[in-house]
Amino acid sequence: MNEEGRIPHLPDGIKQKSIDQRPPLLGEPICVICGRYGEYICDESNDDICSLQCKQTVLTRVDNTRVFPATDECFYVREPGSSFTDAQLLRSKLDIHVQGALVPPPVLTFSSCGLPPKLLLNLETAGYDFPTPIQMQAIPAALSGKSLLASADTGSGKTASFLVPIVSRCTRYRSEHPSDQKSPLAMVLAPTRELCVQVEYQAKMLGKGLPFKTALVVGGDPMSGQLYRIQQGVELIIGTPGRFVDLLTKHAIKLDSITMFVLDEVDCLLQRGFRDQVMQIFWALPQPQVLLFSATLSREVEKVGGSLAKEMVLVTIGKSNRPNKAVNQLAIWVDAKQKKQKLFEILRSQNHFKPPAVVYVSSRVGADLLANAITVVTGIKALSIHGEKPMKERRDVMGSFLGGEVPVLVSTGVLGRGVDLLVVRQVIVFDMPNTIKEYIHVIGRASRMGDQGSAILFVNEDSRNLFPDLAAALKSCGAAIPKELINFTSKEMHNKKRRVGY
Repeated sequence: MNEEGRIPHLPDGIKQKSIDQRPPLLGEPICVICGRYGEYICDESNDDICSLQCKQTVLTRVDNTRVFPATDECFYVREPGSSFTDAQLLRSKLDIHVQGALVPPPVLTFSSCGLPPKLLLNLETAGYDFPTPIQMQAIPAALSGKSLLASADTGSGKTASFLVPIVSRCTRYRSEHPSDQKSPLAMVLAPTRELCVQVEYQAKMLGKGLPFKTALVVGGDPMSGQLYRIQQGVELIIGTPGRFVDLLTKHAIKLDSITMFVLDEVDCLLQRGFRDQVMQIFWALPQPQVLLFSATLSREVEKVGGSLAKEMVLVTIGKSNRPNKAVNQLAIWVDAKQKKQKLFEILRSQNHFKPPAVVYVSSRVGADLLANAITVVTGIKALSIHGEKPMKERRDVMGSFLGGEVPVLVSTGVLGRGVDLLVVRQVIVFDMPNTIKEYIHVIGRASRMGDQGSAILFVNEDSRNLFPDLAAALKSCGAAIPKELINFTSKEMHNKKRRVGY
């Protein structure tokens, strides 16, 4: 027996794989990886584990600063009555915060989730080596059947957090009920066509080779084709609320088999005025499991969540409504009339311009004019994208940009939410958004899965109403605050005190 009262076990009898371990009994410790009986304690990490397989995962993933070798000698037999809050420890290490009853512990591998083998292979083929923190907690929670409100940084892997449970559940159902091949089983609503297209693309990758078909329901494409696709039999419908309501009012669509209902970028859905359409669609469904995902949280989002599900688990990664610390923010004070010239200077500078880059503007006309000006003045090819462009043109523009043909993309907020801009590491905020939450979304496009990125922000008095929140956002990430912004904010606070009689 060692000094902690635990008995080192002999190599004989060690469970080699998690599948060899039994399920836990009531009150027994649970493996932090797969949820089976946590028979052993690892002497390196103090985690409850069920087997050598899960121990290997713990030692190569939990500690972000070093990789532990795997040996047979670092297990201890757990004495009766001992316990350890493994899930709490893991969540603390990964900055995962949960609220709700009986939330499953986070997992460190996709193989720990009991997913179909073909789905695991598709995840590996798509480059999902290990789950991100939001996936570690959201996937097991969703697979357990719990309704969920999840918040994490833009580019942190939220899409796979709901697609993996959807593909898993739909394919299992189809395998068990092969005669029922018509009615859709899951639905995802998103605020923009681009985001819907991206979600469907990832869903097809994860569902490849499985009994899993999708239908895309967005404006810009013929409704007849979308209806025909659904009628032929699909497992998942992905669409924008407005187009789907339009489809529902004009055609009879069978929705009584929908068991999973997802709202992606839910705060943006509300901001764009889709609440009534979302509720209209929800009331047409047979009380499905509800999964809400967003990069920011608000009281309105939580209120909507409460109206969709009686009990809902809340999962947040890091601190909500804060900028992604992987994005280096540089705020520059630029008068409105000088912004174009300053942008041209940045794009001409080898030190400051890091293509491919997205330049965000506030208007559709502004996007077209600025993209043309960039091409003419700097010689750098630039294209624009916004909601007024036909769907085919928007797809072509995105293809040219993501394919490396165009180094600069000028966009309205249509690309501010959810769309996975894999190649982008720089964002230039030419026009400040109307809210600080939208700013957080926009600069988040410069980082995916924690990769370093940069955001350059043009600031002037036109955004004075956001100065206090902007200063706080910059300060929270250690970014420099322009002295003009500090002086203006201090002056406003002084005048406010005078008005209230201080």
